[in-house]
Amino acid sequence: MKHPIVQEDIDVIVSAIKKEAKQLEGKRILITGGTGFLGNYFLSVFYDLNKKVLKTPCKVIVIDNYITGDKKNILGLEKSSHFKFIEHDVRVPIKVSGNIDYIIHAAGIASPVYYMKYPLETIEVATKGTQNMLELARLKKVKSFLFFSSSEIYGDPHKDHIPTPESYRGHVSSTGPRSCYDESKRLGETLCMTYSKIYGVPVKIVRPFNVYGPGMKPNDDRVLPKFLSHACMGKSLPIHGKGLQTRTYCYITDATVGFLKVLLSKGSGEVYNIGNNEGEINLVDLANVVSGLFDNKVSVVKIDYPSAYPADEPNRRCPSITKAKANLGFEPQMELKDGVSRLLQWYKETYPNLKA
Repeated sequence: MKHPIVQEDIDVIVSAIKKEAKQLEGKRILITGGTGFLGNYFLSVFYDLNKKVLKTPCKVIVIDNYITGDKKNILGLEKSSHFKFIEHDVRVPIKVSGNIDYIIHAAGIASPVYYMKYPLETIEVATKGTQNMLELARLKKVKSFLFFSSSEIYGDPHKDHIPTPESYRGHVSSTGPRSCYDESKRLGETLCMTYSKIYGVPVKIVRPFNVYGPGMKPNDDRVLPKFLSHACMGKSLPIHGKGLQTRTYCYITDATVGFLKVLLSKGSGEVYNIGNNEGEINLVDLANVVSGLFDNKVSVVKIDYPSAYPADEPNRRCPSITKAKANLGFEPQMELKDGVSRLLQWYKETYPNLKA
């Protein structure tokens, strides 16, 4: 049984995507990285679409090697005849019998701490893994192929390019400490566009901007999980450097609606930023938002970047979502404080030992 907050999230997504989701009736979907944070929401949405919306259920094939995914995310789903789980590393080609109508290539290593730990794996899943999935898409003549790129492909944008549109070409180092992630995602995009031009594979690319919500592990080491887990344990909130770097944050319901709208959109070779274009906030102010959710005052401490964390962190990150609004009707709904409160409640009830 899903946590009530997660079920509420799924209900919101299903309601928002109901019209487009009709295209999935009787179709077969393959998703890589299906037991990760984002993948788990996809699976729950497909499960509920089958129960509540689709006259003919869709079938879902889930591929994951569990390097950062969690097998607990498939509990209950593995008993459904509409879901099939395959433990496999997408860096290795795979044969799948039968037709495939949609491919969601969400496998990847997104957390900086993890991609510093697994740099070669990070590169290969975004390049070799992407080409393997594109080749499968070509052979199966899919209706749509969705590639999960990243806002990191923009690097550290100049202030004149914030909010950052999809047309911005990036300010990225090919040799810096983040390059294993940034540059492999850029090459993954190039592979998608190449398969679209040469073979006519109907590719779509999403560039997520700081998506958060239930399902993020407390030890994920990204900023909101770290702040919330530290606060729950009565620890100070650690801010790297001066804490003036800014981000916008997109709650999982808004992001998932955006991803599905892109998957089910027409055409090929389109790129979409999916994120929140409002509420750009620096780390000091974000820490204050988190602190305000606790009865006891939570202190903030500024620390040096740990050795495990890659340098060259972008100073600002804020998407232009004009294209997604105009073409897809994408419009984020969740306010930052409300979304963070939901994540905090989920942490408290899912990890009861996460306390002082």
